[in-house]
Amino acid sequence: MAYSLKEILQKFDIEVEIQPYGDGHINDTYLAQSTPKYILQRINTNVFKRPDQVMENVLAVTEHLRKQIEKEGGDPLRETLMVVKTVDGENYLRDGDDCYRAYRFIEGASTYNLPESTEQMYHAAKAIGKFQKRLADFPAEQLHETIVQFHDTPNRVEQLKQAIRDNLAGRLDLVQAEIEFATEISKYASIITDAMESGEVPLRVTHNDTKLNNIMLDDVTGEGVCVIDLDTVMPGSLLYDYGDALRFGASSGPEDEKDLDKIYFVMPVYEAFTKGFLEEAGESMTEKEKELLPWSIVMMTYECGIRFLADYLNGDTYFKTHYPEQNLDRARTQFKLVKDQMEKLNLR
Repeated sequence: MAYSLKEILQKFDIEVEIQPYGDGHINDTYLAQSTPKYILQRINTNVFKRPDQVMENVLAVTEHLRKQIEKEGGDPLRETLMVVKTVDGENYLRDGDDCYRAYRFIEGASTYNLPESTEQMYHAAKAIGKFQKRLADFPAEQLHETIVQFHDTPNRVEQLKQAIRDNLAGRLDLVQAEIEFATEISKYASIITDAMESGEVPLRVTHNDTKLNNIMLDDVTGEGVCVIDLDTVMPGSLLYDYGDALRFGASSGPEDEKDLDKIYFVMPVYEAFTKGFLEEAGESMTEKEKELLPWSIVMMTYECGIRFLADYLNGDTYFKTHYPEQNLDRARTQFKLVKDQMEKLNLR
């Protein structure tokens, strides 16, 4: 028999009421209004098939970050996630097919779904750059690949081709223009993976989901406090983190905006973000990484677009949706951004 949420909290030695918190696409998140406060999450095991490996990665990375933060004289309770173990000393709780974990809640900081200023993106960039800098000496090959080939763009192209062949949701006739565009851009899909295979771009610890809403910013100073949502931390490229942050943060509108005239790549945000990122991470980067920074924005945006499109064709089985066409709207915004990014960054 499955535990109730109250019983699950007790397994983490937390004895208060909780309420739903946040609006993430993948996991279910709750806030425990205790002193101190805690975050409880149900890990989506449909996405993360090996929650044990997810939590091993999280523990390894946060422990490394904690030591680095302490060396710098910072506050590890605010500047990295703190995993709360169960009363039995486990990193997470398994309840049948469900898995739960808990974190200390970070006080005095907030996340934002969309940037409110270029300065905010500058501070977010410094947080991501600092995350990369602090993990530059971490042996990335020791981490599990929790979602195999997550940011392997050529593989995502193959997944889209499979979704087109299968046409599981019977929607293929509705997306011919999107498929044509995705096919045209696919000739660039291996630009980062080829550089990694050649060794020009090194393997690094990569967050892999650096949207603005995964960066906590101080409520008073506005400065970056902590990079959160570490489920997709695994071996990869620093380019993924930079590119995905600008895919999301330098868009003029939400991912599911229906009016594509409102969607464009915001150059002042790009400039402010790049400045902040390079200030923190630049010294630890290779010349090839710096050269591919603009391309990484295009590739992460394109990759996200084809993932949304494939999920739409497959019947919306991966991303949470609130209406039938949401994944298609998401794909269209990403493709509009790709066009604008390539024009404004002079990429062809």
